Amino acid sequence: MANPIATFNTSLGTFKTEIFLDEMPITAQNFIDLAESGFYDGLHFHRVIKDFMAQFGCPHSSDPTDPRCGTGGPPHGTITDEHPENAKISNEPGTLSMANTGRPNSGGSQFFINTVHNHFLDWFSPGPSKHPVFGRVIEGMDVLQAIEATPTNTGDRPLTPVKMESITIER
Repeated sequence: MANPIATFNTSLGTFKTEIFLDEMPITAQNFIDLAESGFYDGLHFHRVIKDFMAQFGCPHSSDPTDPRCGTGGPPHGTITDEHPENAKISNEPGTLSMANTGRPNSGGSQFFINTVHNHFLDWFSPGPSKHPVFGRVIEGMDVLQAIEATPTNTGDRPLTPVKMESITIER
């Protein structure tokens, strides 16, 4: 069975990702459930750092000026960290990775899309940051590059908000 494809329709264009449901079932299913419920629709990228990543998924980001952007999670709470030995997928450019607070089992709805190879964030690398990869951009990298190039303020928030119109899942 093929992995699901998520289509991200943003204010800057559309990109598609393969969601690694086969290798990262907890993290991937969490994302799929939130996307299919419409949770992500209307939210904004709340943190964009050139040559690093673009972060998304905070419910407070429906208003991109809300000072709580980046602090919220899904209504169901956090998920269990997922670190399967057979899924050592590195945080390479175009990969989707679960964000967390730095504490164990603190991932939820927020994730980031790597724009460079951030191997130091791999769950299997030495150090405290552990961010499991659960998908990869397969079409529309130019849209991710446009999001990454968006001018930001000192808090890494885009000056011109980048809105997620919708995310659809194809199985």
